[in-house]
Amino acid sequence: MTALPLNQDPHRIRETREKVLEVAIGREVRAHRRKQEITVSELAATTGLSIGMLSKIENGNTSPSLTTLQTLSHALAVPLTTFFKGFEEKRVAIHTKAGEGVEMEREGTRANHQYNLLGHIGSNSSGVIVEPYLITLSDQSDVFPTFQHGGIETIYMLEGEVNYRHGDKVHSLKPGDTLFFDANSPHGPEVLVKLPARYLSIISYPQDT
Repeated sequence: MTALPLNQDPHRIRETREKVLEVAIGREVRAHRRKQEITVSELAATTGLSIGMLSKIENGNTSPSLTTLQTLSHALAVPLTTFFKGFEEKRVAIHTKAGEGVEMEREGTRANHQYNLLGHIGSNSSGVIVEPYLITLSDQSDVFPTFQHGGIETIYMLEGEVNYRHGDKVHSLKPGDTLFFDANSPHGPEVLVKLPARYLSIISYPQDT
């Protein structure tokens, strides 16, 4: 009986995982080199590695040996395990289905603004916390143009129309409009032009260290 040819390469999964590891190592090497303001040629002179080899390592195009990684760790004054940080970290994704956002109590709640938190990731490698909200304004909502908090906020208008104040300026927001601003300045809906109004509010700020 003639054996049928395999349609799948049994080594494919392994090679893919190795490639991800190579890219993760390369990113860490590049990040630490740039952080210390060391050029590729300077690192090459310090380690004895060629510029071409360093380029391949930083671009994830080769698998450096442990000896090479140890040499790089000494040159960059970082622990050897630092190079595996990006590969070992867990990446989180939060899927919130329609209507399942958690209703939150925030400053605007007292003005009958409904806040639904669509997801939240606390500690992460980026050093930034992002909180996406779906905000709904109804006929019972009050204007409240004096919100003030840390971070950067982005508003994307989905439905209705509001005149939104930021500092000393008022912006007319209609479906499809975006407003990106420093949230330390007083801000909020000043005139509810067309209701109901819904918009996404995405707030980002540095996590505590």
